[in-house]
Amino acid sequence: MALTAEQQQQLLVTLQQRFEKNPQRHEGIQWTQVEDKLGNAPDKLWSLAQMEETAGEPDVVGTTEDGAFIFMDCAKESPKGRRSVCYDRAALEARKNHPPATSAMDLVKEMGIEMATEEQYRSLQQLGEFDLKSSSWVATPDEIRQLGGAIFCDRRYNTVFVYHNGADSYYAARGFRGVLTI
Repeated sequence: MALTAEQQQQLLVTLQQRFEKNPQRHEGIQWTQVEDKLGNAPDKLWSLAQMEETAGEPDVVGTTEDGAFIFMDCAKESPKGRRSVCYDRAALEARKNHPPATSAMDLVKEMGIEMATEEQYRSLQQLGEFDLKSSSWVATPDEIRQLGGAIFCDRRYNTVFVYHNGADSYYAARGFRGVLTI
């Protein structure tokens, strides 16, 4: 779960190029500030590499109150390398016919990231137009999940919509957006 020095350097170049190409996502933040934090977090670099490898196109979208940087998947559509997954392990195990290979929450754990919340998803949509043809699972409140459901979002007609499905459902155009705080 560690990147080689060459992989780290290549990832930093990719992240810097994306950061500089999309300044509207992180006004008031300088790349040198981000790079300093990344230099002290090799485990987080590995997670960012996983986001990148699965076509998430992570970028800085803000900061926390204590000054940590928030990275989020900024691919135009739900990341291709994380689609066709049901919501979580319980839904995967409950599925009798044609189960997917894994679940979104299993991938979140493997990658060392968090699934975007509905609030984070809506904030991302203020920075651009995402999921015009796909949809993304978002962190589902326990009271919905306990009843067998899960929620997902997309953008249609210049509006962000929140929907529900059985947590065991999966579709070729539905993945999830990850969040990583550094």
